[in-house]
Amino acid sequence: MKNAKQEAPASKGRHLILGVFGILLGLSGLFLAIMGAQLVTLGGSWYYLLAGFGLLISGVLYVRTKPAATLVIGVVFVATVIWALWEVGFTFWPMVPRLAPFLVIGLLAALLHPWLSQGRHRAASYGGAAVFAGVLAVGFYALFIPHGVIEGEPSLAVQPQAKGTDKATDWSHYGSNPAGTRFSAQTQINKDNVDKLQVAWTYRTGEIAEGASEYQNTPIQVGDTLYTCTPTSKVIALDADTGEQRWTFDPKAQNTKTWNRCRGVSYYEPAKVEHPLVFADLKPAKPAQGNSCAKRIVQVTMDARLISIDAETGKPCEDFGDHGSVDLTAGLGRVMENVPYYAYTSAPTISRNLIILGGWVFDGRSLDEPSGVIRAFSADTGELVWAWDLGNPDITKLPPEGETYTRSTPNMWSTPAFDDELGLVYLPLGNQQPDFWGGTRPELTEKYSSAVVALDMATGRERWTFQTVHHDLWDYDIAAQPSLYDVPDGKGGTIPALIQLTKRGQIFMLDRRTGQPIADVVEKPVPQDVAAGDWVAKTQPYSVGMPTFGADPLTEKDMWGATFFDQLMCRINFKKLNYNGEFTAPSTQDTLIYPGYYGGFNWGGGAIDEKTGYLFVNDIRIPQVVKLVPRENVDLSHLKSGHGVGSTYPMEGTPFVIDHKGFNSPLGIPCQSPPWGVFAAVDLNTRKKVWERPAGTVEDAVINGVRANLPIPLGMPTLGGGATTASGLVFYAGTQDYYLRAMDMATGKEVWKGRLPVGGQATPMTYLSPKTGRQYVVIVAGGARQSPDRGDYVIAYALPEKE
Repeated sequence: MKNAKQEAPASKGRHLILGVFGILLGLSGLFLAIMGAQLVTLGGSWYYLLAGFGLLISGVLYVRTKPAATLVIGVVFVATVIWALWEVGFTFWPMVPRLAPFLVIGLLAALLHPWLSQGRHRAASYGGAAVFAGVLAVGFYALFIPHGVIEGEPSLAVQPQAKGTDKATDWSHYGSNPAGTRFSAQTQINKDNVDKLQVAWTYRTGEIAEGASEYQNTPIQVGDTLYTCTPTSKVIALDADTGEQRWTFDPKAQNTKTWNRCRGVSYYEPAKVEHPLVFADLKPAKPAQGNSCAKRIVQVTMDARLISIDAETGKPCEDFGDHGSVDLTAGLGRVMENVPYYAYTSAPTISRNLIILGGWVFDGRSLDEPSGVIRAFSADTGELVWAWDLGNPDITKLPPEGETYTRSTPNMWSTPAFDDELGLVYLPLGNQQPDFWGGTRPELTEKYSSAVVALDMATGRERWTFQTVHHDLWDYDIAAQPSLYDVPDGKGGTIPALIQLTKRGQIFMLDRRTGQPIADVVEKPVPQDVAAGDWVAKTQPYSVGMPTFGADPLTEKDMWGATFFDQLMCRINFKKLNYNGEFTAPSTQDTLIYPGYYGGFNWGGGAIDEKTGYLFVNDIRIPQVVKLVPRENVDLSHLKSGHGVGSTYPMEGTPFVIDHKGFNSPLGIPCQSPPWGVFAAVDLNTRKKVWERPAGTVEDAVINGVRANLPIPLGMPTLGGGATTASGLVFYAGTQDYYLRAMDMATGKEVWKGRLPVGGQATPMTYLSPKTGRQYVVIVAGGARQSPDRGDYVIAYALPEKE
């Protein structure tokens, strides 16, 4: 009797546990079946409907304590494994949401089976549980291992350590040099000692990158001084060895509360210009008085002023413009006072004695926005030398009295490169406003949207144009600075090449003398559906002679999630979208844009090892969903007008406004399978991919207010590019986790990383101090994109002094 009384409560407890497990299984199955049925009606996979029924039946059997419950679970599990292998093979991340839930269910089912079978099959059940537990343990361990890695072969790369220099060379341009290669010939920090890098000094600007501000600056270095700028255009000079502040200059720029950026400043030293351009109609430059303004820092502010500053003192150069400043709104017409429609984000380009400028235009506001005119100013006096008006080539300086430069033409918000020997400057152009509807765009300017254009530096006249997207309706403007490098011609010589990265993940290699492709480009037909009043190009250019990144069309099988529930919802949402590949035009339905308008490759651009011809890239793989809404259906007085995901572009003058949102699961995770960003290398000599690996981890990612705190290398979106050295290293920050990394450029393996106080979204730079002979690697850290942690740091790393 005693045993019977003891067994009764135990039996009730077991029944309760089995019942609860059965109810949870049944509810899960019911959800999968109902939503799976919806997926089937959309033409999607039948798996979820059938698996849902299986779990529902199993749940009922568990509630009724029938041993057949385990059999049904086993059948569903085996079917799931077969289905998962058929869909995605053995690729790790796509497998996770497909198998992980069933491994957990299988483990619990194996542990519970002896209760269903009155103690029979105990050994087999616990053995099965051990197998499930072992697979889960291996899977958990595998979460922390990079997947999808393409390893480079050290023997394939030229070993460059002996080919560098121990002499001080300046990082005097945004991209290190006029070619924009972000290459340094320094070798002091190399693969053998990089693991000893430590913080040498830290400087704080006092301006936290909050609200509309992002700290994306790459400092320049000239001699023993480093020059940096803040998001609201303050310029700061620092001692290159100690980080001590030498001077600051505050232009008191208007805070736009919309888009505060300063990606760099530029340096001009008149005495070192070997072949200055001479313009008869300009007043002669005044010789420097003593040391005053013999060396200059040139800055463009957020409120559209061009400023020349004495590099030694930080005081304005009085002989430049109006007491050191030039108003860049001249000739632009209406630029909006409360909401600036024209500003500047990138470093000005100084070529010989010219300052060449484009401008940032607020995306998607109106058919009537400021011009994308390209202008050149005298670096000595600030006078306008030439203007290239994309809509009216007859305007070569200021517009006639009472007129403006052509409104809403494609603009250049990124950074050019230039070839002094050829006398050409290469412009990465943006899109014609308002980005997502182009029914009224004039033929003259159509050819310049999302194109790279070569201008004669001396005259500002067009020499050639190559368009990367025809009639761009996707905001695929060219964000990356072109990179210039001479590639083999196959006959023992070289061809002067221009390498252009695009938001599409395409890499175009052009002859920079003519604009003709060196690597094959073909025109491919694209979908022809389009919104009312607009049109689409019949074909689009594809760079088939170079590797592409993140450009494969998405399918239902690519949908992902942390669980099978949100993966199923992503599948349903994907099937509902208007999507027929990369060039699906925006419509009045929710339309998927992939690669998204953040990239592909954004403004961080590429870096080239000039010794080996390796090109290093990092990308973004985050699609967006847009929807054209007829203007008459919108209460314009309550329009949430902003920039990018989560906002609405008013597109004044068109029949529509356009809504933007991310393509995420209900848990706030991107719907497509990782990686969402990679680091990679391409050999420009062979035009082949050398290596690829996921870019960073989720360690510092915050989703729905929760920080991950796990260094899982999913591969995250990156901003900012790389910097290469002759010692065989490429340095990267710009990831969602808070690190500066050094990677072996031959293999892609991480050889060092330094923890940052907050994330970065800038490109690092490096230099050798002429005073101490010490090599530094510098990064600014103001906070990773979408991160709540913000800062104002300039951080220099170096080897210990004893090294």
